[in-house]
Amino acid sequence: MEQIRSRKNQYILHLRALAKSADARREAGEYVCDGEKLLREALQFGAEVTSVLWREAAAFSLPDGIAQYAADAELVEYASPLMHSPGPVFTVRIPAMRLPEPLRRVIVLEGVQDPGNVGTVIRTANALGMDAVVLTGACADLYGPKTVRATMGALFRQPVLTCAPDELMQLLRANDLRLYGAALTDAAQDLRRVPLTPAAVAIGSEGRGLSAELLAQCDGQIIIPMQPGAESLNAAVAAAVVMWEIARTET
Repeated sequence: MEQIRSRKNQYILHLRALAKSADARREAGEYVCDGEKLLREALQFGAEVTSVLWREAAAFSLPDGIAQYAADAELVEYASPLMHSPGPVFTVRIPAMRLPEPLRRVIVLEGVQDPGNVGTVIRTANALGMDAVVLTGACADLYGPKTVRATMGALFRQPVLTCAPDELMQLLRANDLRLYGAALTDAAQDLRRVPLTPAAVAIGSEGRGLSAELLAQCDGQIIIPMQPGAESLNAAVAAAVVMWEIARTET
């Protein structure tokens, strides 16, 4: 195992580039993660771990073919995408996404730019049995460190696709899915009165909601009933309520 002692080491520079830049992640075809629990989950659920930077020494054995490095605590924290990192820091190959067939329960996020919200939606989707999460319209980078961290390992288990709006519509048509948009409009129906399976439900950003273009493509609009005067829910909470209703009505 190579011992790294310099911040100028090429592997350390590579990890920092992956943490900072979506372009670097796309070019390298991999992303960076942090933490022993996340590493164990990545290995358990079949993610392609390509390299690991251990703090001082390996904590457990890894499958053959994974490059391994070691460094002191200060250098591991320097290389990590997180503050006060205990390590290890590791890289994972960006997978070619294959969605399950047929699709029946799909959550679409449009323009949700907060990585914590995107990651939380992915985590909740996995917990509640959604077939896929689709990101469109300039959402937070799926493989950014804050998004990855917020998924709490669900990224290794939950099918997630990033695509353009026209590709989204092609996907829905191919699976014969209606699209409902969550919206605060007079046309929106109480989500408890709408058959949400099989279907896709689109959630927009907290500030702007869904775009007029995507709303125009929707087969219907839904609303979460709330008390008069209540503020709109943030994207992750709204998506969780919708997914719970989907899961509840299908069981």
